[in-house]
Amino acid sequence: MAGVQIYSEELPTTTLSKTLIAAALAAMATSAFAQVPWEFNPGMAYMYSGPGKMTTMAMATGDKNHAAMMKRAKKVSANTIFFMDGGQMYMVSGTLDPTGNFYRP
Repeated sequence: MAGVQIYSEELPTTTLSKTLIAAALAAMATSAFAQVPWEFNPGMAYMYSGPGKMTTMAMATGDKNHAAMMKRAKKVSANTIFFMDGGQMYMVSGTLDPTGNFYRP
């Protein structure tokens, strides 16, 4: 257009505002990630071997292997919470409210 000038000016983004934006995105990603259920798949084993040691692998097929595992297996009841404390893994029966507070119904 003749005689019309358009100026495009970017507002300066400070380090503080970049940090706040990054923190907000990280918080949203963390809360979204925490909502994702674990995916346990048939034929796979999930083994806790100690602090920071989780292993996932395919189980050997066959009736003999399945029978050996089922002989000592215990069913996990509903409302079982698994958590880490002091480098140890624990479980407790109960539930968490939306803010993460424990209670027993």
